[in-house]
Formats: sequence, C-alpha cells, structure tokens
Amino acid sequence: MSKFFSFPNPVNETSARIVAGGAVFMGIAFVLSGNGWVLLPLTYGFIARVLAGPKLSPLGRLATQVLTPRLSIEHRFVPGPPKRFAQGVGAAFTITASVLFVLGATGAAQIVIALLVVAAFLESAFAVCLGCIGFGLLMKIGVIPEAVCEECNNFTARSLQTSAQ
Repeated sequence: MSKFFSFPNPVNETSARIVAGGAVFMGIAFVLSGNGWVLLPLTYGFIARVLAGPKLSPLGRLATQVLTPRLSIEHRFVPGPPKRFAQGVGAAFTITASVLFVLGATGAAQIVIALLVVAAFLESAFAVCLGCIGFGLLMKIGVIPEAVCEECNNFTARSLQTSAQ
C-alpha cells in the first residue's frame, strides 16, 4: 500500500511542466467563468498527485504516459520531494478556493486560483517551480529535515557541474 501512495523520485521535468500547463488552463477557465465545477478536477488533481504521484491523476497520467513519451526532446530529471511539496501547495490553494467558493466568496476563490495560475505558468513556461524554491528555503532554515531530500543537497552542485560542461 505504501508503494502505491508514493511519489516518483526523480521526476521528469517535462511531465511536471505539462501537468502545470494543464493546471494553468483549468485555473484560467475558473478565473474567467467563476464556474465551481472547474474546481473539482483541479482540486482533485492536486490532491491525487500529492497522495500517489501521477497514478490517480488523469492529467498526471496523460502527461507521463501519453504526451511526454511522444516528445523527441532531452528530458531533465529533478528530485521528487520538492515537486511533491509543490503539489501540496497547489492542493492547499485549490482546497482554499473550493471552500471559499462553497461559502459564496467566488471573487476571493478566483483570486486564490489566479495566484495558483501565476505559479503554474512559471513552472510550465520557464521551469520555475515556486513550491520547489519554498521547499529549498524550508530545508535551509531547518523546517524540512535534510534527510527528506538528500538528493536536493547534492542537486545544486550537480546542476552547476552540468551547466559548466
């Protein structure tokens, strides 16, 4: 059971960026329409990906099993724990927006999702993961133990070596 509720490590960054693009489109659909039904798949997707990676997420499965394998590009792999943390932040935003929507605060829900869209757009378009940056800062100040992502400690050094070549 614990294997099922696991998150991939490493994560194919191409797949993560495709999933973020899907979140951007769904988020924009909600912000423009105010239609709460859009929040259902958006919120479910983030919760599913936090719990089990792409296994329970239709968007995650589409990205990892259909779209990414068809792209003829060099794929980059990044540590999984920061990506899982980022999915958790997305879940927190979408759950908050869903609660606000149910309480009748549609405008506030749209603002929360607009902020999510900004973060997801940065990930999708530029591979800038705000959740991952936050994860790194929380590790640096000791809130998240280094043991959670030992690869993260070596990742910066490895990235610098790769970019120098």
